[in-house]
Amino acid sequence: MTRVAVKPELLDWARERAGVDLRALADRFPKLDEWRQGELQPTLKQLEAFAKATRTPFGFFFLPEPPVEKIPIPDFRTVGSERLQHPSPDLLDTIYLCQQRQDWFRQNALVLGESPLDFIGSVTVQSDVVATAARIRQAVGFDLDARAEASTFLDALHMMIDAADQTGILVMVSGIVGHNSHRPLDSAEFRGFALSDDRAPLIFINGTDTKSGQMFTLAHELAHLWLGESGVSDVTPAFALPPRAGGASIERWCNGVAAEMLVPLEGFRQSYRRRADLRPEMERLSKQYKVSTLVILRRMLDAGGLTRADFQAAFDAELARLKAALARQKEAGSGGNYYATTAVRVSERFAKAVLSSTWEGRSTFTEAFRLLGCRNVKTLESLGDSLGMAAYLRGGAV
Repeated sequence: MTRVAVKPELLDWARERAGVDLRALADRFPKLDEWRQGELQPTLKQLEAFAKATRTPFGFFFLPEPPVEKIPIPDFRTVGSERLQHPSPDLLDTIYLCQQRQDWFRQNALVLGESPLDFIGSVTVQSDVVATAARIRQAVGFDLDARAEASTFLDALHMMIDAADQTGILVMVSGIVGHNSHRPLDSAEFRGFALSDDRAPLIFINGTDTKSGQMFTLAHELAHLWLGESGVSDVTPAFALPPRAGGASIERWCNGVAAEMLVPLEGFRQSYRRRADLRPEMERLSKQYKVSTLVILRRMLDAGGLTRADFQAAFDAELARLKAALARQKEAGSGGNYYATTAVRVSERFAKAVLSSTWEGRSTFTEAFRLLGCRNVKTLESLGDSLGMAAYLRGGAV
């Protein structure tokens, strides 16, 4: 029986990195305490199983000491948490996967001779928040009236995603790592991130967040792209104000632009009924603008309708209510059409580009399977049908 000499601190590092409870691992690996004390070494098969359980690359267990893993893009998250210093494997793998997709899309755009997008990096944090928000709304085509008339928050979110897609931005929304339903993402760790590039700008939105929260994340990450700044964000609506001295300037500026993009303050002042009871007025405006009640509270403060003390008390209570509602939503779970879900996870623009490249012979089917998470040609064809590419793919196949 082959046993592997692995340092105990690497076992502890792997467990902490994955955020797995020690007791749960001990139930699965009865000899874990002995491994951690150095009294016994795991067998090769046991170590492979432990690596899988902790989502750790197997080779890491042969290092002389635990590695220091860093997020490969700037980390703008500000929530006080140990996870900021120790990014989860789920966050890291999601970023790596999106970087692979972005690199493919950029190379494909270069092959096709597509021009760079001139809005990437077109502003700075010194740019006026209101003017920048208006520029982004106009460029992306965010119609405030159409959003207000949308039946649900989900419809409004899809409208915004489609508008960004038409502008040339890859928007990927998922609550899991890749296509692995056993690896859910945690919105408490991050809400989204942006990967800036003038031919393949990419926004990833954590699909475990509320729909209204996802909408704010999308707006926030758009501001990042206009700055030309990649980064991972927690996107806290409580700070949705133009930057002030001493703050985290990029995040505060992006939050300010996002709030103005979604809820223009001038129009909000006209719609806001200050004398109305807070709860019904907050919910009315939330439905009108299709944004979180937290953003509405922030705008009420901006408009002078709440004192800072009243705002903070209302915000804390509303945040607790929304967290409880989100927890219930996650417990309930949701399914959905596989092909529609796939298009949302990888972005419709990206999926169409991969399918076109594959059927034209510029990409291999193996590459398409990897990029889109499909297992066979029939699934690729069905995905193409759902994206309205049936005639094109059949013609290409002939």
